[in-house]
This record gives sequence, C-alpha cells and structure tokens, in this order.
Amino acid sequence: MVHPLAGQRPPRSLLVDVPRLVSTYYTTVPDPTVPAQRVAFGTSGHRGSALNGSFNERHIAAITQAICEYRAQQGITGPMFAGKDTHALSEPAQSTALEVLAANGVEVLIGTQPFTPTPAVSFAIIEHNRDPSRARADGIVLTPSHNPPEDGGIKYNPPHGGPANSDATAVIEARANELLRSELRGVRRWPLGTALASGRIHRFDFVGPYVAALGEIIDMEVIAGAKLSIGVDPMGGSGIGFWAPIAERYGLAIEVVNDDVDARFAFMTLDHDGRIRMDCSSPWAMAGLVELKDRFDIAFGNDTDYDRHGIVAPSVGLLDPNHYLAVAIEYLFTHRPQWSPRAAVGKTLVSSSMIDRVAAALPRPVCEVPVGFKWFVAGLAEGGFAFAGEESAGASFVRKDGRVWTTDKDGIILDLLAAEMTARHGQDPGQRYGVLIERFGAPVYERIDAPADGPRKAALKRLAADAITQRELAGEPITAILTKAPGNEAEIGGLKVCTANGWFAARPSGTEDVYKIYAESFVGEKHLRQIQAEAQRTIDAAFAAAGL
Repeated sequence: MVHPLAGQRPPRSLLVDVPRLVSTYYTTVPDPTVPAQRVAFGTSGHRGSALNGSFNERHIAAITQAICEYRAQQGITGPMFAGKDTHALSEPAQSTALEVLAANGVEVLIGTQPFTPTPAVSFAIIEHNRDPSRARADGIVLTPSHNPPEDGGIKYNPPHGGPANSDATAVIEARANELLRSELRGVRRWPLGTALASGRIHRFDFVGPYVAALGEIIDMEVIAGAKLSIGVDPMGGSGIGFWAPIAERYGLAIEVVNDDVDARFAFMTLDHDGRIRMDCSSPWAMAGLVELKDRFDIAFGNDTDYDRHGIVAPSVGLLDPNHYLAVAIEYLFTHRPQWSPRAAVGKTLVSSSMIDRVAAALPRPVCEVPVGFKWFVAGLAEGGFAFAGEESAGASFVRKDGRVWTTDKDGIILDLLAAEMTARHGQDPGQRYGVLIERFGAPVYERIDAPADGPRKAALKRLAADAITQRELAGEPITAILTKAPGNEAEIGGLKVCTANGWFAARPSGTEDVYKIYAESFVGEKHLRQIQAEAQRTIDAAFAAAGL
C-alpha cells in the first residue's frame, strides 16, 4: 500500500532532529544482550540508528578495532582509504574510527573534499594495489547507503577493493561483539586531536584520479560530441563534488538540479511508505527528477554513497533497475570489442530473466549468484566477469581494455553509460529497452513481502529443495528448484523455483518479520499474480510441514 504522501516533500514533523541524533550517538550505551543492539553485518556492513541503540559510538569503536585486528592477521600493512557519505551519523562515526585506527598504527587516507563515495574508495584501493611493491591497502566507508536520515553504517573493503566476504565479516562481527560485551576493553583509542596530529592521517585526492580515468571506461568523446543536455540530481549524496570536475574535463553540458547537502534530507520526496529514503530506484523518492525528465536528453540520480544508479529517460521516466541492467548488458557487450570473448555476465538470482535472454543472444555465459555484490568481486578482479549487476540498481563493469575498474558498485559509471548510449544511438535507454521487448518479450517483475516470525525465517533459510513436492507453477512445468546459486553453488538462504516463462524466489528479511517474494512472468500480469499466490502457498506448506 502506497502512503498518501509518497512522492511529496516531507512535512517538518518527519525531519530528523540532527543535534539530538548526534548527541544520542555519543550518549546511548548499547546493550549487547539485546540482539537488535549487537553488531550485525548484513550484505554490506553494519547499519542501524543511534536512536534505537543499534549504531552508536561503542559500535564503531568495537568494529574499527576488530577491523584493525583482522587486517593485522591478514598481513595488510598499507594505508586504509576512508570514505564517508552525507548522513548525519557518518561524520561522528568517522571521527571515532580515526581515533581507533590511528591508535592502532594504521595510516589512513581521507578525502580532500568533505565526502567520498563508495566507488571512489574501491577505485583508489585497486589503483594503489596494482603496484606489487607497495604494502597492500584496504578501506572503510561510513554509510548506510540509501537508508533514512537517522541511520548510520560502516562497511569494510579488503585489498580486493570490494565488499568483504562472509568469512571476513563473521570474524569482524564476532570480535566486535566480544569487545562490546567487555565494555570496550581491548579497544586502542586516542583522542581525536591526538589522532589528527599523529602523522598517521593524511588527505587524499579521491576525485582527480577517478575523473581522469573515466575515459578508460566510458566513451566521453561521444557524449561530448553529441552535445547532450544532461541532468544530475546528487540527492544530497557523497558524489556531489564529482560532477563539476567531470563536466569541465570532458566538456559535458551537465546541470546539477539540486546542490543541497542537508543531513535532514528535507529536499527529498517521500518514498512509497512515507519515509525519507534516498533510494534512486524508487519512483517516489525520485519524483523530483522525474518531473524534469523532458528538460534533458538524459538524467540520473544516485543514492547517498553513490554505489547505486537511477536513470531518468524522457521516453519512460525512471527506468526499472532490471530494465536498465538488460539494456546496459546488450549495449556494452556489442560496443566493447577489446573485452575477452570468454568474459561472463554476473547477475543475482533475483534479477530479471530478461538478462538471461539478452546474454544468450549475444552469446555470453551468465553466472547467477546469491544476493549481495560481494559474490561478484573475484570475477570482476580476475576478468571472469565483464559486467556484474544486481536487481537493486547496483552494478559495475570493466574498462574498455578489460581491466578491472571497481569491485564495488559504481553509480557514476552507470550514469555516464546511459549518456554514452543515448549519444551513440540517438535513443535513450527506455527506448532501447523497447527494442529488447520486441526481441525477447515483456516480463512483469515485482517484489512483495509476506509475514514470517523468527522461527519461520530460520526455516526458510535452511529449506531443502526436496521439501517442494509440486511439479507445476502457475500452469507450467517446474524446470528448476534451487537452494544454491547455479553460478557458484553458494547457499541462497532461501529458495528459487523456475519455469520456462516465470519464476519466484523467497528469502527471509534480515531486519523485519517478513520474507521477501521476488517473482517474474513473461506471460503477463495475471500470470505473475498466480506465481505470487502459489509461491506463498508453497512456502506456507513448507512451514506447516516443519510444524510452524
């Protein structure tokens, strides 16, 4: 159900009290006996709010100490690149992290600009580690991604430059919680002034090298030559300082439609549920830029740490993330002649099957992995993937010559790719998706939530394929029942059931008492509803069989 204020500017009553929020970060002591107040790494770092005891000074001190110990165990002795977004809690969290990092003898590189997005940190790590004579570098980013203004987050990127894998985060999470339980005994920490004066914290230009290298991955000359009118809504995010240097260096006609940086995010339009959320894949959160779509040949926005993209085209408004991934794949693999003929497409198992149909026609192999960009890191770094993307509007791809660019999601290059496509074809990505529909059919895709308590979510996570006894789904024979991703045999943490023209996947939520049902049909809306209804009956039957 869509909130009546969705797509509208927030009333003052919904704006976060920033001074109170920051004060609470320092004054609230989390209780490690309460599960919701422990350190918990999800698909990309620890997130929470100071207001409910899930993201406070002690969390960051404990997590940073655990990261210091982990990197020492791994023999990582080079600098740590530190990024930060525009959420109110990111600044105090960075201060806490610097206090711990300096006291542990870590050299830290922070931006010359106030904010540094996730892809710039990944890019910097990879560039530093290209030289084998250098001590290996890693990084952290203080960000809760697109979460509401009252939230904070921290994520760790090892020397490969991408999100840490489950083995690493399990070690960091366990040690951080141990430190919480011991009242932070074992945390080495200096006062901020001492840390800043220690000679271990340095300023680093994240913008210049990244912008200078963009011509190695995007055809900037084609964009400039087409004289496109380009609209950018930074959504108050950490990449706001990149657009002027990009426009100046490459001669692009970029108009930043909103240059506000406001920790309350009062300029945002409310998301579907009436909350402020910087989700660039949401038509409600992107309503302000969508209203301006006819002013530009192409426009785009990004979430707060710039690892996601939202593409606004005159032909359709905001592109569905799955639609744009399919268009990007079709374009890139036909316009990057230096790419290896063996390089695959990486996709998450809940991304659209349109990607599979496009890839088969190219032809290119598809590697389907569980949800989370961490599963793409090795493929991007080692050249097995030329493109990797997930259904939540996050992707990256390799340079024109096939070398790795980032191993984390990069919203900036996906933005500029939309401009390159438009410039080269004279069609925006929405029009290009129409061409794909004519070739491969028109899928209907949706994600819904269904109620599930803790025991049911745990049961779904360990569900076995043989628990599903039915042979048909929405009138079609079932072709696959998956509890492991076919691309890497990693556990899904749920279930996927496929037919020739449709599928559903069910996964438990990590934060709410629901499970998520992703479903898609190439037959139509009515068929999609059948799939969704049968998916819920299938999962309910599995719960009943387990005595739940």
